[in-house]
Parts: sequence; structure tokens; C-alpha cells
Amino acid sequence: MAELHVTSATNPRLKAVAALRRRRAREAEGLTVVDGYDELLLAVDAGVRPRTLLYCPELMLDADAQLGLVERVRDLGASTIRCGRAAFEKVAYREGPDGFIAVVPVAGTPLRTLDLPEDPLVVVLEGLEKPGNLGSVLRSADAAGVAAVVAADPVTDWGNPNVVRASKGTVFSVPVASAPLPEVLAWLADRGIRLVATTPDTEMLHTDCDLTGGVAVAVGTEKTGLTDAALAAADARVRIPMAGTVNSLNAGVSAAVVLYEAVRQRQG
Repeated sequence: MAELHVTSATNPRLKAVAALRRRRAREAEGLTVVDGYDELLLAVDAGVRPRTLLYCPELMLDADAQLGLVERVRDLGASTIRCGRAAFEKVAYREGPDGFIAVVPVAGTPLRTLDLPEDPLVVVLEGLEKPGNLGSVLRSADAAGVAAVVAADPVTDWGNPNVVRASKGTVFSVPVASAPLPEVLAWLADRGIRLVATTPDTEMLHTDCDLTGGVAVAVGTEKTGLTDAALAAADARVRIPMAGTVNSLNAGVSAAVVLYEAVRQRQG
């Protein structure tokens, strides 16, 4: 397949990539973008097969070493487009691009098809809207060996380029799914997975709760927390001790704190 060399951001192929900034376009195409060498490398290592790769050697931090990823992506069947610097920077999603933008299938699978191990550790995110929070939770989930991250009544889609970037590509390495809250609760109950809700309105500390076995740690929005429906369905409610004047942490930090307590208990 002949490789294109593009110097204008008005090229139709580049305009099609830029269109994926919009959620409607992502949902219609089932595609999103991965912007950055490290993120793309992690996605490919996780089994993602890019459809298209835009690359710009002028912007690469180490072109001699990083051009190998271009060959690897091409070998997976992707079309590759070498871009001039001005054209690439016009299409890039972030400031200071490093010369790699790939079009890939959106992460996620139907809830019912998630393949869980025995006694899984799961994260349930209810209504989270900030891509940075979703990305932060995904990075912690990847590091903690979480079996799946489930978005209940999601506001932000998994394909949001800011989620991909904030997660450093781990949205592709951790199994993810989305569903309405009632469906998520039924799915957990059917599998005997206990729901542990994080909330400041409880006496039980997260360190005093049994987080072994099949457990789903639920985190809500920073503004309102988990809904009454999620709290009512929980098998346990836990809080993180707070010594300052605020009564809650960033959603991503809260998830990480409870997840690593679960890791500690499960290793013990």
C-alpha cells in the first residue's frame, strides 16, 4: 500500500481524523484517536489494531527509535500518512504533540460479555463526567490489577480523546464497559460480587471493610457522590479518613486509595 505524504491540514483524510473530536462522530464510526507515542505503544501492546496512523518525524522525540512503531502499526494493516509539521500540529489534540496520532476502535465491550476471573476486583464509576477523573481511575485500576472498570450511567464516553490521554492508554489495557445503573447492579448480584460504596456519610473506614473475594468498589461524582440508588444497593459503605477541612477527595484519588487497600488485603 502506497503511503501518503500530506502537508495540508485541509486534506480530507486529516479532516476525517479531526472530526473524531466530536462524540457524535466517534459513536457513529466506533472510532477514536490515540494522541502520543507512549499511549499508542501501550494500546498496541494491549492488542489494539489501529486503522490509520498519522506521523511526523519532525516532532518525534527520538525518530530513529520511534519510527519502529510506525512499521509495527503498518504491519498490523493500518494505513500510514506521513504529515508535515504544520498539518500535523493542526490536527493534534494536545499541545506539544510528539508526532503520533492513530485512529483506533473505541474501547469497551457489552457488560454481559466481560470475562472476569474468580473473586474479581471491579471498579464501578457512577456518572463521572470529567475525562481526567476517568483517566486517573483507569491508571490506578491498571496498576492495581483490577479485572474491569464499569461506567454506570456514564456522562463521558470511553472514546473521549481526553480519557485516552489522561489514562495514558490504559483504557485499552483494562476491560471497560458501560450500562445503566440498574443493569450494573443486577450484573453484580448475578455474579455474587459485593458492592462497596465510597461515601463520607458512614462510620466504617475503608481499612475496616473486608475487600477480599469478589468486590466492586463504587465511586460517584465529586459534587454529589453516589446516588441514593447506588448507596441503597451497597453491601457496605466506607469512607476514607479526612483530617482536613474538606470531606472528600478527588474521585480518582479516592478510587486509588480504596483499591490499594483492597490490594493490600488480597495479598495478605
